[in-house]
Amino acid sequence: MAYIDYYKILGVDKSATQDDIKKAYRKLARKLHPDLNPDDKEAERKFKELNEANEVLSNPENRAKYDKYGENWKHGEEYEKAQQQQRQYQQQNYGGGGFSGADFGEGEDFSDFFQSMFGGAGGGFGRSSRGSSSGKFKGQDVHAELNLNLKDAAHTHPQTFEINGKKVRITIPAGVYDGQQIKLKGHGNPGFNGGPNGDLYITFNIPVDPNFERIGDDLKTKVSIDLYTAVLGGDVKVNTLDGSVNLKVKPETQNGTTVRLKGKGFPVYKKEGQSGDLFVTYEVKLPTGLTDRQKELFEQLKNS
Repeated sequence: MAYIDYYKILGVDKSATQDDIKKAYRKLARKLHPDLNPDDKEAERKFKELNEANEVLSNPENRAKYDKYGENWKHGEEYEKAQQQQRQYQQQNYGGGGFSGADFGEGEDFSDFFQSMFGGAGGGFGRSSRGSSSGKFKGQDVHAELNLNLKDAAHTHPQTFEINGKKVRITIPAGVYDGQQIKLKGHGNPGFNGGPNGDLYITFNIPVDPNFERIGDDLKTKVSIDLYTAVLGGDVKVNTLDGSVNLKVKPETQNGTTVRLKGKGFPVYKKEGQSGDLFVTYEVKLPTGLTDRQKELFEQLKNS
């Protein structure tokens, strides 16, 4: 599980008082609150992180555990209990001499063993048939990234990938956004001694599209029209995520004019049948390589 620096999220250092933490939380909460940032997924994500950081650091007991165990603070009580059980087991079976290399691996003490279970490298529990006295522990969570292009993210579709040698099949709903994370319960690493499996967290990566700019559920694009179409009006073909449409250009359209195509934007996440809008900006291209006659006609227009 990736370490989350709650102090950094709140913008305070580790020596901050409880009052400092409270003030920092209130200031950022006002700034990131969903009511002040409607349809802003990034602000929503940061607001959730902010609440989590405040939940930990505003509680002196949780903060003490977090400072002591870092990313494994939630397992602090289990760790203390496991240490106590280990000491009892050593006294009963080895007279306090510690585990042998045959149990948990040569040179591996309990601290390293704990790290391998809750976020460090290693094989975790399971190399000792006598380790069952340590109690039940949830398996380690697994984090994975899945790359999608913008068009894939706009359509509900199945996706199959491999995690730890096992194939996982999920259905990706239309409308997912870059950086969004979903949780698949029980698809992480196996638990220890009958404990539950960890969870699988999948983060979507959606790179910048060369044709469309996504802003929430709306899309923006640009289309070139020639001078004659801009002056006299006409038709222009515009690409959308679902194909192309013909758009009527009004006479005397200015360069930079933007028109809206309602419902032709990005699908709204988990709201079937709803989509944002597509905003099309016209870029008027001036003619080049004019003949003398054509230049003469422009002069006549200029002087008329």
